[in-house]
Amino acid sequence: MGVLERKERERQEMRQLILEKAKAVFIEEGYEKASIRAIAERIEYSPATIYLYFKDKDELFHAVHELGFEKLFAEMAVHETLENPLEQLRQLGYTYLKFALNNPELYDLMFISRAPMAAIFKMDDNEADWHCGHKTFLVLCNTLTRCLDGGHIRPMPLQIATMAIWSFVHGMASLHIRGRFKTFGELDTEAAMDASLEQMILLIKA
Repeated sequence: MGVLERKERERQEMRQLILEKAKAVFIEEGYEKASIRAIAERIEYSPATIYLYFKDKDELFHAVHELGFEKLFAEMAVHETLENPLEQLRQLGYTYLKFALNNPELYDLMFISRAPMAAIFKMDDNEADWHCGHKTFLVLCNTLTRCLDGGHIRPMPLQIATMAIWSFVHGMASLHIRGRFKTFGELDTEAAMDASLEQMILLIKA
């Protein structure tokens, strides 16, 4: 391995270390209380080292939330080989809800906190885009396109279908993460969410 290749590898390793430690700090302390200095202490370097990779806390937070989307996309991609698009839609819904249940703090960073989007809005017009979010959203769009083309669900505009279904599962996930379902006593949250998803599928089924 040449000098340039070794330096690039070390740079990528340092960037990954910063992201992993930053994720832990953001989850433990929340975006507002987390600081570049606290993250720097975790990696045992000075804050100046972090600024070599990220210009500010917003940009770093945005990069951390992208890690979550990479994980979610990988879990959703498992269902790409399913031949029945309606079953694929069902499994995508289960996967999305399971991801939220298993990674509540990370889900909060990805979908509820305003900070990642604030970083996007600060970018230049040529860069300002929610690439990681659009990538996972496209999985849902493609699945629903197959459902509509094959007559598996009721005819409706694709954009309306995707927004409605995403909002449905996101709403349940958010209510769970913010503890709203706890007000209903001994409710089996996971079972109730799965049953609600099944009812939603039945409502749109052709």
